[in-house]
Amino acid sequence: MIRLGTAAGYPFEGPRLLGGWAPPAAPAVYAILCRPDAEAHPDRYAVIYVGQAEDLAAERLPFRHPRAPCWIARAGSRWKVHICTYDPPGGLRPHREQIVRELTAVYRPRCNRERYEHAWEDEWIGHSR
Repeated sequence: MIRLGTAAGYPFEGPRLLGGWAPPAAPAVYAILCRPDAEAHPDRYAVIYVGQAEDLAAERLPFRHPRAPCWIARAGSRWKVHICTYDPPGGLRPHREQIVRELTAVYRPRCNRERYEHAWEDEWIGHSR
């Protein structure tokens, strides 16, 4: 398990190697990851793409997805691309899309075409003193 996102984060399953992975026929938010410095920091991952699907099996994973060439280029090889998934409880499409927007704003993954900014102000959340 890996936690992604702000505050407590979302508990994503994985990361696991994308090559050879069989996506389940289930809805989920997914993050594509690579290890920028696998030798020095084998437990550190960089988020390079975030998406969501109603059916992961129909998402053309692992490498027929339209953004797969970017993933492979960023990771250096198709055998260095990882995936983690999260199926939010009761997560309908709008909820999954909101999670994608949040993760895209936090991590700014280079393989996502969409860009989002943090949309909250400190006074909305409060301060800890």
